[in-house]
Amino acid sequence: MNEPASRLSSTFRLIVTGGGTGGHTYPALTAVRALQARLAAERRALDVLWIGTPDGLEARVAPAEGIAFKTVATGKIRRSANPLKMISPANVKDMARVPLGVAQARKIVSDFRPDVVLATGGYVAVPAGLAARMCKRPLVLHEQTVRLGLANRKLAGSAARIAVSSESTLPLLPEAVRSAAVVTGNPVRPEVLAGHAEKAVVGLGLTGFDRRLPTLYVTGGAQGAQQINDVIRDALPWLLERANIIHQCGPTNVEALRTTAAGLPQHLTGRYFLTGFVGPELPDVLALADVVVSRSGAGTLAELTALGKPAIFVPLASSAGNEQAHNARHLEEAGAAVALEGEVTADRLQDALGPLLTDPARRAGMAEAARAHGRPDAADRLVDVILSAASGG
Repeated sequence: MNEPASRLSSTFRLIVTGGGTGGHTYPALTAVRALQARLAAERRALDVLWIGTPDGLEARVAPAEGIAFKTVATGKIRRSANPLKMISPANVKDMARVPLGVAQARKIVSDFRPDVVLATGGYVAVPAGLAARMCKRPLVLHEQTVRLGLANRKLAGSAARIAVSSESTLPLLPEAVRSAAVVTGNPVRPEVLAGHAEKAVVGLGLTGFDRRLPTLYVTGGAQGAQQINDVIRDALPWLLERANIIHQCGPTNVEALRTTAAGLPQHLTGRYFLTGFVGPELPDVLALADVVVSRSGAGTLAELTALGKPAIFVPLASSAGNEQAHNARHLEEAGAAVALEGEVTADRLQDALGPLLTDPARRAGMAEAARAHGRPDAADRLVDVILSAASGG
């Protein structure tokens, strides 16, 4: 059935580009959902197309959300501290694909005629962002981390708006693009902010937890982190004397850690809940947690600061541009977290966690500092930027 012309004219057209990892994909998805809700309240529709890579996370997420999805050729830059290693056969081959990707993206943008192109980073964002400039469509960049990622650095000069997650990013921007920048924060999925501690207790069957003790949530991401698992294993009896622990260790690490747990004193075993993966129950687990030990990816930081959770960060050393270490240090300097870099031992972890587990006032202070950096309304702020860019404001 044909819609009335008035309805058609009120449709907002958005191209989203970015992905490869959850850090680029989920903020984009959260922004799309928030924009859809804003438009629906105004009796307007959203027509959205996602440009991504065939093997990135976005290739699964976008279709699952009912979002039209197209791919373009991309070139991934394999970075190295040695400039000569940058001129590798793989890099040269991939960079040769970029012009093809730009041509493909230009046709997609020209045909779709978006009101705005939103780019959230990842190497797939470069051809689509360049195509936006060629087709004279407003380009909005969103940067999740403290420093601009490689893709966003390439596109900054073409952007109508650069939405950043932290005030600390502003002085790091090239002066020529600083006037286009606005601090929005990093969009956090609303469901993450709506957890209930008691649901986690019931849902996970945490009947052995001592509710007089704080609860520590340990996570290394979906696959687990061997570095974090090893140090928790080494400190386990010490930790369980002071806290209950929910340990998300990655599916392949469960058996080895279960063997370790079997050797614990009887009175401590009930305080340790081990799981390979935390899924839909994550909001409830975060609500229950008094302290979190985790990597320091941008999405994790956004969630923990929005919730006001004290954290011990163990940055992934191999993250692009050492970004996780920068993220962790940024919050540590604000008194909102502790960053453990380099070799992390059980002793170092105990030194960092001890004051937080035994001193509720110390936890409360760090929670307040974390919350001061949190932006639970980041998705709405980013929607404001998108709508403003569309209207030329």
